[in-house]
Amino acid sequence: MLFEKKLGERFDIYCKIFPMFKKVLKFLWRLTLLLLLFVFVGLFFPKLTMLLFAAPRTFTVEDVPAERVAVVFGAGLLRDGSAGPVLRDRVETAVKLYQQQKVEKLLMSGDNRFVEYNEPEAMRAYAMKLGVPDEDIVLDYAGRRTYDTCYRAGSIFQVRSAVLVTQSFHMARALFLCNWFGVEATGVAADNAYFRKVSRLYWNVRELFATTQAMWDVAVTKPLPVLGELEPITFE
Repeated sequence: MLFEKKLGERFDIYCKIFPMFKKVLKFLWRLTLLLLLFVFVGLFFPKLTMLLFAAPRTFTVEDVPAERVAVVFGAGLLRDGSAGPVLRDRVETAVKLYQQQKVEKLLMSGDNRFVEYNEPEAMRAYAMKLGVPDEDIVLDYAGRRTYDTCYRAGSIFQVRSAVLVTQSFHMARALFLCNWFGVEATGVAADNAYFRKVSRLYWNVRELFATTQAMWDVAVTKPLPVLGELEPITFE
């Protein structure tokens, strides 16, 4: 009898606890769905929006409409200060545009916040090595990020339309930002070199967060990049 009594008491406890447990599980499930929705809206929706915007504005070197200026975005350097593989790919594509008379000037925009780190100069050196004369290269030393490059292209260098040169994973954000800042831009993807799958995966995942940051910047924070005197690009 004592055993049956204890068993009955435990059964009563389980009957009370189990509905509570079900409620907790249901709450956690709804919370998970809500978090997933926030992740989708915060990361994937901005990316999808920019990809749809960029698709009709992205061309090959042969098909892109001619413009007077190509904007080449900076990327990492090697330890000796020369252009890294990603940056070389961008410069090589810009040089092809120049050689095929698709553009007249190359605006090389990159990071130079430290004396020993100078993306624009590395880009110029490589472009000149490939045959572009120095007088057709313009350097922007304050293109610390894509937002800054696009902002300064319009406000400092007075560029009103341009061809953007960067890799596919970065193109949608670059096109969105430059057009947002009044530079009517098309793009040519610099996808000539092969990069490891792990590198491409890392860049694409990082780009999800960068895309969300770009949306936040233009809609909410609206930061001002490094500015200065006007340096309009001149043509003969």
